[in-house]
Amino acid sequence: MRAKGIAYDTGFVRHGDISLKTFDLDEVRRDLTAIRDDLHCNAVHLVGGDPERLERAAEIAAGLGLEIWFSPYPLELTPSEVLDLFADCARRAERVRAHAEVVFVTGVELSVMNPGFLPGDDVLQRVEQLMGRPERMREAGERLNAFLAEAVGVVRRHFHGRLTYACIPFENPDWDLFDIRSFELIRSAEVAGVYAESIRNVVAQGKPVAITGFGTAAWHGSGAIAPRSMEIVEHDEAGLPVRVKDGYVRDEEEQATYLREVLETFEAEGVDSAFVYMFALANYTHRPDDPSRDLDMAGPGIVKVHEDGRWEPKAAFGAVAEVYARI
Repeated sequence: MRAKGIAYDTGFVRHGDISLKTFDLDEVRRDLTAIRDDLHCNAVHLVGGDPERLERAAEIAAGLGLEIWFSPYPLELTPSEVLDLFADCARRAERVRAHAEVVFVTGVELSVMNPGFLPGDDVLQRVEQLMGRPERMREAGERLNAFLAEAVGVVRRHFHGRLTYACIPFENPDWDLFDIRSFELIRSAEVAGVYAESIRNVVAQGKPVAITGFGTAAWHGSGAIAPRSMEIVEHDEAGLPVRVKDGYVRDEEEQATYLREVLETFEAEGVDSAFVYMFALANYTHRPDDPSRDLDMAGPGIVKVHEDGRWEPKAAFGAVAEVYARI
């Protein structure tokens, strides 16, 4: 595998609110140094909705010699707002590209994360519209491709490096627009028997393949429903996570085993780039003395973040580091 990476959260923006309230550049440098030196990553997928934060993090990553996947992550934006975000970020990514290898990620799962492609007022409603409706999947893909053609034109006016798009497979993007084909392919019990074959098939189609957005949480049984492993959390009226539903048991080894196995599959099947999701999810706090509020067990982060902001590695951290050190 050429690019061995992980996603790093700079703060997701939804309806004007940002998920990561503080953004300390010294802490970013500490984290990215650990990603390079302790996890043995040579690439980082910087995700978020604030262009300034993305650029500052990218500058630090460039100074550390990491390949940067510069990934504005639109959430609940109109198509015109997405284009404005991409144009701003493309200019910033091109500045960083003068000092580092940069890949621009022209969106992630746009058809379900934003209005304009599917009916529905939020992601849950839009996903519900897809269930058992192949014609709706096809229509969403057609709308998305028309948008991506416009978006790539906007980005290429400002950014002259390689482009990709992180797709859900049903979106079926026009890969002629992009230099790298990126897929959000998450193993679950339903697809475990054909997972390696599915990776093999996309690799065989030409152009380098990246797998993004894969991972699971740290509770017993999470690997079987990895795409939905965060759903064991209850939220308040503002949509913020508040407690873990009853009946779930923390199991860091489950997450570690899962990530080790899928990374080994990617290596065996010839994947060019892989980005574990994710390094830390700061608002899913680790509370070891209060299991009902130990939100970290439901989060995909490979480090656990305490209420005072400190983080420490989970078992998954060691598993990812071990695989990346030997492949």
